[in-house]
Amino acid sequence: MKVVFLGTNGWYDTKTGDTICTLIETKDFSIVLDAGNGIWKLDKFCDFKKPAFLFLSHFHLDHIFGLHILAKFQFKKGLTILGQKGTKEILKKIVNSPFTVPLSRLPFKVKIKELKEGVHKVPFLVKTKFLIHADSVLGYQLQLEGKKIAYCTDTGDCDNLRKLAKGADL
Repeated sequence: MKVVFLGTNGWYDTKTGDTICTLIETKDFSIVLDAGNGIWKLDKFCDFKKPAFLFLSHFHLDHIFGLHILAKFQFKKGLTILGQKGTKEILKKIVNSPFTVPLSRLPFKVKIKELKEGVHKVPFLVKTKFLIHADSVLGYQLQLEGKKIAYCTDTGDCDNLRKLAKGADL
């Protein structure tokens, strides 16, 4: 497994980095955590031959404005975008004309899955819990290749943060 931090800044890009986006490459999957401007570097590190999954924590622009460049990529086995309830409706507005190329016109198949709090097989196991933020934010615990990865961004201290992070390898 390889983890590449494509962007680690909050709110805006600076000369030291782009907004939040992380790539996890496993033997079987390419997994992207959030779609800030760091996503522009994805084609330097991603294996586009594997099924790809993009997890959105929430819809603040610094976590989604990289979505406008999805047409740059060639996800040969498609892209599944996962997020909380409302993801389909929000992406239908934001990733659409007149702002950018609509998801339906991308050069690869896109599926959107809305996740409730709980455990999901997507096909790997993912545990989700809501965290504390100005707007609704979903934290994730991914189980990949015998490892647990917690992704809990833009949150205040809360029990759900600790639950997702407990026993995590990263």
